Amino acid sequence: MPQVRRKKSRVPLLSVLLLAAGLWLGQWYVRGRLSSPTAALVLGGDAEREEFAAQFATEHPDLEVWISSGANPEYSTWVFQESQVSLERLHLDYRAVDTVTNFTTLVDDFENLGIDSVYLITSDYHMRRANTIAAIVLGSRGIHYKSLPVASDRPPEPLLRSLRDGGRSILWVFTGKTGSELAQLSSKLSSKLSAHP
Repeated sequence: MPQVRRKKSRVPLLSVLLLAAGLWLGQWYVRGRLSSPTAALVLGGDAEREEFAAQFATEHPDLEVWISSGANPEYSTWVFQESQVSLERLHLDYRAVDTVTNFTTLVDDFENLGIDSVYLITSDYHMRRANTIAAIVLGSRGIHYKSLPVASDRPPEPLLRSLRDGGRSILWVFTGKTGSELAQLSSKLSSKLSAHP
């Protein structure tokens, strides 16, 4: 009697990888929704963001507030003093030069301090791009975030900005550089080469 060969079913490796990635992202998302942020990350750019954060901090007395490249220190300090928020809870950081570096300059500090969940405060028109970067940069360190958009009368930024900065964030995860830093290095190298004939 001839043997009948059964066809072996093979699950493509790509399907397994996609399933694993989906499960990891799913559990990360659920854990983020269940976590209670212990800090707020305020992206500089509009004074209204800092005013919103000061008011929010009065309602959350245990919350630490980190402002990344916001208004000048005198104004930021004044806003929080006016809201009667202890300045011991306020952390001003001016290393960032753009939205991607708002995250990349502080993520190590958050990780070192054991901060694993933050409120993300920025203007509503800027939130899509900020969420994209946060998911990649903060997510790469297991830090969860909850978005708190500040109302404005501006239309949302173009999707292309979110895609561009998402790509820069992925580059940072793998290289430690955001792209703008690589462009600066390239520019300096070109200047040196052209200076020496």
